[in-house]
Amino acid sequence: MSQIIQWFPGHMAKAFRLMRENLKHVDIVFELVDARIPLSSRNPELDEVLGDKPRLIVMTKTDLADPERTSIWRAYFESQGLSVVSLDTRGHKTPQIITKAARLVLADKWANLAEKGVQDKAIRALVAGIPNVGKSTLLNHLVTKNVAITGNRPGVTKKLQWLKTPTNLELLDTPGVLWPKFVDQRVGQHLAMTGAIKDQLINLDDIALAVLKFFREYNPEAITTRYHLNKDIWETQSDVDVLLTITQKLGFKDDYNRAAERMLLDLRRGKLGRYTLELPSDNIGEVVDES
Repeated sequence: MSQIIQWFPGHMAKAFRLMRENLKHVDIVFELVDARIPLSSRNPELDEVLGDKPRLIVMTKTDLADPERTSIWRAYFESQGLSVVSLDTRGHKTPQIITKAARLVLADKWANLAEKGVQDKAIRALVAGIPNVGKSTLLNHLVTKNVAITGNRPGVTKKLQWLKTPTNLELLDTPGVLWPKFVDQRVGQHLAMTGAIKDQLINLDDIALAVLKFFREYNPEAITTRYHLNKDIWETQSDVDVLLTITQKLGFKDDYNRAAERMLLDLRRGKLGRYTLELPSDNIGEVVDES
């Protein structure tokens, strides 16, 4: 039986409380979403916390995601009435893209302020998202200097901090937050694949097998090329056997856990090509009524 994945450190519960307390001080929320897992990386508890506060969906890590699927997800979010931008957060135009999009979301409010004589008011935004979604990288590029600690691992940011940008944004950075229980274990798998959950808390071989299952249908050539496998391996071997073959190809003998770790690192660093694990039609995270 595959592992039930959960991770909800104490600082995340505190983060939700601090978000609620500071929401009245911001004009808009930037909700960061990993373009590789656009649904699994959306925290369902944020809706309750944020209420009707204006929101901008920022799809991050598009340089690692399938561009065709990114377009599909953008159209989906827009069909839900959400404002959305998709970008590589390290791009030099990122500050202008984010600021322009935020001003469009707040256009009516800013017009009302202008009528009252308020000009050039800074936009105050709360920046929220799951662990390892790229918040710190985005903030550093918006502020144009390294003010937020970055790292390709979850749980780097542990407290709230205000940051100012040259484009007249004032940003409230928040720790990455997950939620206490995943109703669909595919959500946990996808978060584990992309590094939103610490590797020490998951069975790496289970997640590696989930990766192989996905690529078997999505792009098997990426696996066969990366690990120098025969192309007919998918017709003759199960996912478990493929993992064992990869283990041997990597020179790890029978240490398949080490091979699983290598595969996940390759996946996260783009060594297996650009990919998106989900489509809107997949119904990821929906609760099925079995009564």
